[in-house]
Amino acid sequence: MASSKTIALSGLARQLVQAGLLDEKTALEAYQTAKDEKIPLVRHLVTNAIVEAKAISTIASHEFGVPVFDLNGFDESNIPLDSVSPDLIKKHHALPLFRRGNRLFIAVSDPTNTTALEEIRFNTGITTDSILVEDNKLSALIEKVLDQKDSESLDSDFDDADLDNLDIETVDEDKDDGVDTIGDDAPIVRFVNKILLDAIKKGASDLHFEPYEKSYRVRFRVDGVLQEVAAPPNNLAGRISARLKVMSKLNIAERRLPQDGRVKMKISKNKSIDFRVSTLPTLYGEKIVMRILDSSSAQMGIEVLGYEPDQRALYEEALGNPQGMILVTGPTGSGKTVSLYTGVNMLNTPETNISTAEDPVEINLHGINQVQINTMTGLTFSSALRAFLRQDPDVILVGEIRDLETAEIAMKAAQTGHLVLSTLHTNSAPETLTRMVNMGVAAFNIATTVRLVIAQRLARRLCKHCKKEADLPKKVLLEEGFKEEELDNLTLYEAVGCDKCVQGYKGRVGVYQVMPISKAIGKIIMEGGNSLAISEQATKDGIPDLRESAIEKARQGVTSIAEVHRVTQD
Repeated sequence: MASSKTIALSGLARQLVQAGLLDEKTALEAYQTAKDEKIPLVRHLVTNAIVEAKAISTIASHEFGVPVFDLNGFDESNIPLDSVSPDLIKKHHALPLFRRGNRLFIAVSDPTNTTALEEIRFNTGITTDSILVEDNKLSALIEKVLDQKDSESLDSDFDDADLDNLDIETVDEDKDDGVDTIGDDAPIVRFVNKILLDAIKKGASDLHFEPYEKSYRVRFRVDGVLQEVAAPPNNLAGRISARLKVMSKLNIAERRLPQDGRVKMKISKNKSIDFRVSTLPTLYGEKIVMRILDSSSAQMGIEVLGYEPDQRALYEEALGNPQGMILVTGPTGSGKTVSLYTGVNMLNTPETNISTAEDPVEINLHGINQVQINTMTGLTFSSALRAFLRQDPDVILVGEIRDLETAEIAMKAAQTGHLVLSTLHTNSAPETLTRMVNMGVAAFNIATTVRLVIAQRLARRLCKHCKKEADLPKKVLLEEGFKEEELDNLTLYEAVGCDKCVQGYKGRVGVYQVMPISKAIGKIIMEGGNSLAISEQATKDGIPDLRESAIEKARQGVTSIAEVHRVTQD
C-alpha cells in the first residue's frame, strides 16, 4: 500500500516513485523545489541529473499510453513559433511543433502538465493536443528556436538610438584596461555596434578589421569564405581599433605586441553573444580579428553534424571505451572543436568526471571542468595534464597536442584508465599517426593507445531555395569517382544564388574521414610505415577518405562538385 507521502504526490512524480526511479523523500523534495522555483518538475529532475530524460519519457509513455516523439529528426523550420509567445514557451517548457487545421500540437515532457495546454489554448484560441518528448531534447530545441527568433528580430529590436547603447560586457576582468576617452567616440561606437550586429545576422564566424596604407576594410567569414562588407575611411583606423580594444578590456596604449581578450554582447533579453578578440600589429596599424563563439553549436547533437551512419557508429563506439585516445585533425576553422565538444557532451553525466585544457576556452559547458591555458604563468598543456591526473578524472580533453611532452603525458593518461580526446593539425587521418611518430612518440604506444582518428573539413550546403540540377558530362563524373552503374540515376546540383543565401550556399556540413586503428594499421605503425601505407590499408578496411566522403555529400544533393573540390583539394 502506498504511503500518504506517495499519495500526496501527483501525476508523473508518483509514477516515478512507483517505478523505483525516485524514493519518496527525494520525490517530495524535488516536487517542492520545482514548485518554489516555478519550473516543471521534469525540468528540475533532468537539469539536476536526478533522473535521466529518457527514463522519464519511457515511464510516461507506458503509464499514459502515448508514444515518445523523437525530436532529433524533426524539421524545426515548420514550427509555428508566432502562434505562442516566447514567455509562454519558457514558462511551461512547452513548444508548438505543428498545426493541423484548428488544432495546435504541443511538445511537452510531462503529459500531466495540463496547465500548459490550457493556458496556451486560452491565449491562442486554438485547441491544443500534447506530444510526449524527451525533456533534454525539448530544452535544446526550445533554446535553438528562441535564439533563431531573437536573431531574426535584430532589425526590429534595435533602432538608431540602441546602436549607441548596446549592453557590452568584458569577460576578463584581470586585464589592464588602459581605458581612454578615444574608445567612447559616439560615431565609432555606433559603427562598431552595427558591424557586430550585421555579423551575427549574417551568421558570420569571424570578423576581420584590417588597416592598409591607403585604405581600411572590414570582412566577415560566412560559411568559411571571407567577404568584404565595409570600407570606412582610412583615418578612422586608430579610433576603430581603440574602440574594439576598450570593449575587449585590452590596453589601448600597447600597439606593438599582440593582445587577446573577450567580449560579451547582450543583444536581447534572452540572448547574448561572446566574441574572442585577437589583435596583431601590422605595418599600417593593428589588425583585429573577432571570433563569434556559439555555445549552441557544441550542443546540437552528433546527428546534425554530417556524420554518415557508419562514421557516427564508429565515433560513438570509441567514446564508449573506458580508456584510450581519440584524435580529431584538420585545419583551423574545420569544426574540430564542435566535434570534440559534441563527444564530451555525450559523456557528460553525473557519474563522469571530465576535465579539459584549452587555449582558449571557446565555449563554456555546464558540468565540465574547463582550464584556460596561460603559458605566461606556467600553466601549459603538459602542466594542466599532470594536475588532471591527480584530480581523479574519467575523461580528459586536451585542446591540442603541440609538443612531445604533452603527447607523452596524454598517452600515459590514455593507457591508465582514462579516455583522452585531443586535436592535431594534419591534413588526413593517416598523416596524424605519422606526425605523432615524428614528434617522438613511441610507435608501440600509438598503435596500442589511439582508438580512432577523425579528419574533417566543413563544406558549404547548397541553398535549398535556389539550387539547380547540374549538367555534367559522363566522362567528368567518372573522373570524379562516380561509378558507371550509378550514372543513370544520379542527380547532382550546383549553386545559383538568391536573396536567401550567399553565392548559392547557406550553412555548412561536416565532411569526415573516421579511421579506427585496426590491427593491420597498428602493425604498419610499429613497422615504421608511412602515411601512404596507412592510407592504403584504411582503404582495404573500407574507410572512405575525405574526398570520397565529400563526393557522398554531393551524391546526396547536400553540396556541389565545385565545393567538393574546394574543401578536399590537395
